[in-house]
Amino acid sequence: MPETTSPDLVLLNGVIDTLDPALGRTHALASAGGVVVATGDAAAALAPEAATVLDLDGAYVMPGLMDVHNHHSAAGQADLFECRIPPTAGLDAFLDEVAAWSSALPADAWVVGGQWGSGLLEEISTPEALARLDEATGGRPAMLRDDSLHNRWANSAALAAAGIGPETPHPEGGRILHDGAGRPTGVLFEAAGVLVEKARAAGGGDSVGDLARAAERGIEMLHAYGITGFQDAASSLQLLQALKQLDDAGRLQAWVVTSMAANDFIFGTAPLGEGIIEHRESLRSAHHRPDFIKIFLDGVPPARTGAFLEPYLPEDGVPGCTCGTTTMKPEELEGWLMRTAARGISAKIHCTGDASVRLVLDTVQKVRAAGHGEVRYHIAHGQFVQESDIPRFAELGVTADISPSLWFPGVISEAMKSVLPAEVAEKMQPNRSLLDAGALVAAGSDWPVSVSPNPWEGIYGLVTRKDPTGEFPGTLWAEQAVTLEEAVRIYTVDCARAMGLDDVAGTLAPGKSADFVVLSADPFAIDVEMIPGITAEQTWFAGRQVFSTEAAAAGQPEAAAPAV
Repeated sequence: MPETTSPDLVLLNGVIDTLDPALGRTHALASAGGVVVATGDAAAALAPEAATVLDLDGAYVMPGLMDVHNHHSAAGQADLFECRIPPTAGLDAFLDEVAAWSSALPADAWVVGGQWGSGLLEEISTPEALARLDEATGGRPAMLRDDSLHNRWANSAALAAAGIGPETPHPEGGRILHDGAGRPTGVLFEAAGVLVEKARAAGGGDSVGDLARAAERGIEMLHAYGITGFQDAASSLQLLQALKQLDDAGRLQAWVVTSMAANDFIFGTAPLGEGIIEHRESLRSAHHRPDFIKIFLDGVPPARTGAFLEPYLPEDGVPGCTCGTTTMKPEELEGWLMRTAARGISAKIHCTGDASVRLVLDTVQKVRAAGHGEVRYHIAHGQFVQESDIPRFAELGVTADISPSLWFPGVISEAMKSVLPAEVAEKMQPNRSLLDAGALVAAGSDWPVSVSPNPWEGIYGLVTRKDPTGEFPGTLWAEQAVTLEEAVRIYTVDCARAMGLDDVAGTLAPGKSADFVVLSADPFAIDVEMIPGITAEQTWFAGRQVFSTEAAAAGQPEAAAPAV
């Protein structure tokens, strides 16, 4: 047990689930200097010396939840500065929201936000829809992202600002949709959207200070769900600088692992790759670990840019069959992974099609053969995996980074059905098979691609393969359900291990950070249908309270612990 003379905090009279197999559940826990120092009777004995004693009155406590894949600063930015619309909105409701938001902006301001659902793609790809968007935005330039954050819908003013017209060529890795007369509809796939992102940035991009504010807001929002550690899945140099700024000021209240963008055809940030990597050590801090690169190896199936072994369904007006392509040739991907592995840098690789998954596995096999056994590899999303490739995850030490909105019925799974053969679209996210094959599976929200980062909705989806909101009926490949115990580990212990945070987080064993959440219910003591309704009553990071329902009700975004 770590030595301590006077604990800062002692929890008493609780059901404290340490998730450490050797400790199990206990009734008390003590921390000092933000670190767990004792559990059980030994912790209770320290109560008279503690600066703060929290009587849990039987409440259930568990380690802080983890999120292996989100875009926290983008979520904070959307909450602070952008128009936010649920992706389930129909076109009329979507445009009404845009009009209401736009009317409150200055006449020359950009209208930025989203998300339009992938199911609206055909409806918005018309001159009439573009005219309606122009009207709703009142002549202001507008750039609205879809539910994957990969694609954009821009109005006429934004297209003009980006220099996009009938003769504009499709950028590499992107596509500009046109109407029957050859005019852009405003729908921009992948890299085509970057043209508008850059036009907006030319008018004054986000400062490091703005990003710090957005990152801090995103973390505050995560605290409300009991999340105390996460991996940002596509990080710019400016975001790394913002996180360092926050941590140096004592304001980074979470464990953050960043994924330095090696390539980018979505966000339009610069520099990329080595331009970020060269600064990583100077931007590392107590709670921030810039330990991964991020590679976008393909796009998204609804835009037909995910890379598959078999072709998409035929598309009107598009000759021949298409399977989608990877953004890198095999030799380029191998070069990236070999060079970064030699420096101990891990990689998170975006793969939405089974062809891109296979390419990653083939490449990691070469990296492992070259003697690089310690670096971590995440196949992000990976909802479509060939059966023969499933055992290779465990064999090669590759983590399955899975996103909840893709493992239960919803907007995105419905959009998949419109472009993929039924026998492919119905076999999404083979989580049970991956676990049975020994793979490390870690859960991420992909928030704000998903509407919410709520882990309990994700856990419910993992266990039942049903939509936790009840909006979409049925199940999605129910045979791939996991147990509740497995799902909780996927959001805690296994997530921490995947991110390289298992030295400080994931369990409440002595020596680990005192990160925990007090829940409204014990998930193992209630009916599974009640799991989506579980809420965080209190969230603590490094022995300090960072969220409580009481503070939130009083309008305080953050609740600090009493001074110690």
